[in-house]
Amino acid sequence: MSGSNEDLVGIRHDLGNGSVAWGPCHIGKGAVIGANCSVGALAHVGSEAALGDRVRVQGGAYVASICELGNDVFIGPNATLLNDRHPPSRDREKWLPVIVGNGAVIGGGATILPGVTIGQNAVVAAGGVATKDIPPGEVWGGVPATFLMTRDDYESNRIDGSDS
Repeated sequence: MSGSNEDLVGIRHDLGNGSVAWGPCHIGKGAVIGANCSVGALAHVGSEAALGDRVRVQGGAYVASICELGNDVFIGPNATLLNDRHPPSRDREKWLPVIVGNGAVIGGGATILPGVTIGQNAVVAAGGVATKDIPPGEVWGGVPATFLMTRDDYESNRIDGSDS
């Protein structure tokens, strides 16, 4: 690889309202980006997707068109939020958005199927596949995702580092 380290630095794009995207990335036509958001390099935010305030979409994540993310949502690297149950339907009328509630966390590499709602403060663990709605305040993981613990237990583990 030749060139300076500056060649390796992502390009910062000011989206207004305190929000930023790191290029290269894609933000589709008609997408709404709230205040103080961050969209990582190689991420895709589809057309007419809606991101609330303080949303973080990490690098390589895919947020399909018409998906809706609430405030304070975290989308981990390479996570995928889909909108088409039978691709390629080529019929936008058949698309179903993923809805992600305020404060929810989607772990790296997780997949959320079309039409699934992730409840407020819910977590989908890294690599998990959400095939049905995830209730608020619960942590789900696995393939397909199943209940693992409450968000309170998750936060306790995250803060003190215990494995219980």
